[in-house]
Amino acid sequence: MSENEQTGAEQPAENAAAPARTGPVRVFLVDDHALFRTGVKAELDAAKDQVEVVGEAGSVDEAVAGIAHFKPDVVLLDVHMPDGGGAEVLRRARPAQPEVVFLALSVSDAAEDVIAVIRNGARGYVTKTISGRELADAVCRVAEGDAVFSPRLAGFVLDAFADRPGAAPIRDPELDLLTPRERDVLRLLARGYAYKEIASELFISIKTVETHVSSVLRKTQLSNRYELSRWASDRRLV
Repeated sequence: MSENEQTGAEQPAENAAAPARTGPVRVFLVDDHALFRTGVKAELDAAKDQVEVVGEAGSVDEAVAGIAHFKPDVVLLDVHMPDGGGAEVLRRARPAQPEVVFLALSVSDAAEDVIAVIRNGARGYVTKTISGRELADAVCRVAEGDAVFSPRLAGFVLDAFADRPGAAPIRDPELDLLTPRERDVLRLLARGYAYKEIASELFISIKTVETHVSSVLRKTQLSNRYELSRWASDRRLV
C-alpha cells in the first residue's frame, strides 16, 4: 500500500487538548502466527523512536490478559484467529481498557471484516501489504485520535454507517457459506496468486491451500479457479 493510500478522519475535538506524548507509542501485537509477529516487530524496530512493541499474544485469551497487564497505547489486532478473532478480543478487552486504541491489521480487505471490527470499536483498519514505515505512522495517528483506513476500506465504513443508523449489513447467503480463511484463499486466488504464493501470504501449507480451494469449489458448485475468480469479482472480494 502506497503512502497516499492512507487516509484518516480529523482528530475529535475532545482530544484536542490531550497532553503531548513524551515517549514512543506503546504497542501490543496480536496475531496467531508467531512468524508474522516477529516480522512486524522487526519492521517497527526501525521506527523505535516513534513506536515500541511492549508485548504480544497469539490467541484471544493471551491478548485479553496481555492488554490488561501491559496497558498499551495501541493494540495491533489480527482479524482472523482460531478462537474468535479480533472482534472477540475487542468484545472482551475494550470495556475493561477503554483508553486503549485498537488498529486492525489483516490480510483481509473484505467489507464484512472491516465493518465487523469497526462496529466492535476498532479505530482503524490496514492490510498486511502495508510497509513498516506506513504501519508505524498509522499506529501513531490512531494513538493521536485519527481514524486510519485506505480509501477503499473507508468507503466500506461510510457505506455501512452513513444514512443507515442501526441498519444491518447486506448479506450474501452463498458468501456466508465460506469460512473466513476460505475467503482469504479465494481472494488471493482471484487476484492471480499461485498456490505457493497464497501459502506464503497466509502462513499456511500448500496442502492446506489445496484443501481450502477444494472446499470453496464444492460449496460454490464451480469447476475451476477461473470460475471462482469471476464469482469473487461479482461479489467485490477482489
